[in-house]
Formats: sequence, C-alpha cells, structure tokens
Amino acid sequence: MNFNAEYQQIKELFEAELYKKIDGLLGVEPTLHSAMKYSVQAGGKRFRPVLMLLTAKALGVDFSSIMPYAIAIEFIHTYSLIHDDLPAMDNDDYRRGKLTNHKVYGEAMAILAGDALLNLAYETILRANKSICDINAGRILALYAGSSGMISGQALDILNENNNSATEEELKNIHYNKTGKLIMASVIIPSCFADNSYFDELKNYGENLGLLFQITDDLLDVTANFNDLGKTLNKDENSNKLTFVTLYGLEGAKTKAKTVFENAVAYASLVDNGEILIELANMVYTRKN
Repeated sequence: MNFNAEYQQIKELFEAELYKKIDGLLGVEPTLHSAMKYSVQAGGKRFRPVLMLLTAKALGVDFSSIMPYAIAIEFIHTYSLIHDDLPAMDNDDYRRGKLTNHKVYGEAMAILAGDALLNLAYETILRANKSICDINAGRILALYAGSSGMISGQALDILNENNNSATEEELKNIHYNKTGKLIMASVIIPSCFADNSYFDELKNYGENLGLLFQITDDLLDVTANFNDLGKTLNKDENSNKLTFVTLYGLEGAKTKAKTVFENAVAYASLVDNGEILIELANMVYTRKN
C-alpha cells in the first residue's frame, strides 16, 4: 500500500470513530450540539490524529489504546480553531472552505462550542483510562495543550503582533508552543504505550515537524489560493503578524523549511519502522493546503 492510500485509510477509520463520538452525545443542548458538530465535521486533513495513529503503528501499539487520544487531540485542535477564528483573535470568516463557527452560530455560541469540545476531549480520555500508560499520556496531552503549551503560544502570537524587532528565537518560541506542542504530543503519546520507546527521538522529530508545519503554513498564506487553502489569504500580513515570511522573506522561509524538513527526516530515521514518519514529513514539506 502506498503512503497516500494508507493515510486515507487511517483517516477514514479515525473519522468513523470521531463522528460516532460526536453524534452520540446525550443531554447536550441542541444548538450547542449542532455548533460542536459543525466544526468537528467540517473536514480537513485530520493531520494530528492520523500522525498519532501512524506513529502507533510504527511502534506496534494497538489502535484501540490510542484512538481515545486521537479523538481527544482532534477535539482540542478543533476548539482552538473555533476560538482562533473569533473577532477578538484572528477574525476569520472562513475555515476549511466553510463559514467559521461564529459566522454561523454567533460569537457566544462559538465560544461555548469550543469550551464544550475542550471538556469533551478530557472526558474522552478519562473514560478510557485503565493504566499508568493512560495517566502519562493524559498528562502529556493536558500539559502540551494547556497554559504552558499551545495556549501560551497563542498568547505570545497575540503579544508579538506589530513587533518589528522580533528575533528568530522569539518566533520559534511562539510556534514551538502554538503549533508544535500538539504535533509533538501526537508522536510521543504512542510511545507511552510502548515502554517509552524512542521517546526522545520522537519528541525531537515532532518538534521539527511542528516547526515545518508552521513554516509551510506561513508560506501558503502568501502563495496559495482560496480553493486550495479554504481560508482567507494574506491574513498574517494584513494583521502585521510575526511569521517566518515576514522575518526572512519568501525565499528565506523556503530555505528554513528545507533545513527543518531534513532535521525531521534525520530523527525519524532513528526510529525502527520510521519510514512512515519520513513520508509524513515529506507530505508537510510539499503540501499545497
């Protein structure tokens, strides 16, 4: 089976479980439930959960142990997008080619939908909790998604708008947390279920993969079209945001992406059965959306 076919197969397997979870919720106010489902079922690459499941496969970890965490990380990612699109944050009208949540349900309901998905993420993993492996995996997810992880990165991103004297280190720190931490969690959580096999190698791979994902995202904001990207273009430049393109220019950002891609490949090469991780890094490096 080639990489694209395997990715699609695991994505479909994951989405079947994801939709079963979100559709099967009981006791949720109907409008809130509709708003939650709207963003969860909006599509997308499902990059983080598929990355988690493919890492589990490389490590020989059964999908049944990992699936609750894959679902939880997609709920967390989706809640972060709902909140990120709000007028107080990035003020976006489109996400994945569809109107953003607050454009359909209003700002208040969008905030509540995001809050509900965040709580549902932790409910999902707590229901699955059976062992010390689950405790360690849950701790990593909470740490990397929380105030010392993704949310700190988002705060730094806001605070560095209009910062014309920012350094590379400041930019990396923003995205190490904002984008990188959930991607890192996606590759190290499976290690928790494999006696921490290749934990450091996977962490370093995830760090570089997260940085690569952000650099290519910054490049696409400038070079892609709406049909490919599914969201408003040139938002970063128009908002005077600190990005790899604004710091290094288009060609400089492309050079950075190549270096980070090569670093990710080097760490993946240290992992047995890491070929699939190399393929994933190449997918991010060459992506068009």
